[in-house]
Amino acid sequence: MSATLFKRRFHVLPGFHLALGYTIGYLSLIVLIPLSAVLLKTMTLTFEQFWTIVSAPRVVASFKLSFGAALIAAAINAVFGLMLAWCLVRYSFPGKKLIDALVDLPFALPTAVAGIALTALYAPNGWIGSILEPHGIKVAFTPTGVLVALIFIGLPFVVRTVQPILEDLETELEEAAASLGAQRWQTFRLVLLPILTPALLTGFALAFARAVGESGSVIFIAGNMPMVSEIAPLMIITKLEQYDYRGATAIALAMLVLSFALLLAINALQGWKASQRTRNPGRKS
Repeated sequence: MSATLFKRRFHVLPGFHLALGYTIGYLSLIVLIPLSAVLLKTMTLTFEQFWTIVSAPRVVASFKLSFGAALIAAAINAVFGLMLAWCLVRYSFPGKKLIDALVDLPFALPTAVAGIALTALYAPNGWIGSILEPHGIKVAFTPTGVLVALIFIGLPFVVRTVQPILEDLETELEEAAASLGAQRWQTFRLVLLPILTPALLTGFALAFARAVGESGSVIFIAGNMPMVSEIAPLMIITKLEQYDYRGATAIALAMLVLSFALLLAINALQGWKASQRTRNPGRKS
């Protein structure tokens, strides 16, 4: 009897099968069923019809802008998000708590409000736009405006992903590297960056995923000019307004496949980095 009780493992949650059933059921209801509906609706099209829709020049231009701007914005946020997280963790300065709270503002701010605010700032007669316009720099109603909006909404994902890792990172590692004669850049590149890379990749992936599907804050500052500043989510909205549901789902499916492929590649890179650290914990670069 005692041996049987000893072999039983204590679980806070219900049994494995019950917990797994709830998890799969909830995931199916929230994620899998809606995605399956997109796939099933698109399957009413022949491959030729599907390819005609997604390869139209206007749609291809929107794909290039959406995915290109999302990747660039996520890369910029990875760099400056790391810098911001570093300052918030390692330094004390007046207004630190205020800045830390402002980082989460894009989370709470309605996307339409963010778009209107950015347009008001970067329009030719806006506070920032009026300064840039005489120098021939136009932000609002251009692809650059799309990039600015995506940077704005994606920054918190990188900061909030990297910040806990920096808080748990012991400063003794940096002190030990310095005592061994390492320069600051060497300490960052060889000691800190390998530890932060998985978190940075996670923040990059989250920022990219949010940017690809963002529309509310973008459509105001983009101007939505076909072949210039029109994003893919807006193409889906346009198809729906024209009651072209099959065309909308075809574009949505193409975005889903491309996004999933890119996120899968990022996750594979993250896993490879983690396995490299596990296999060679003492390897020097």
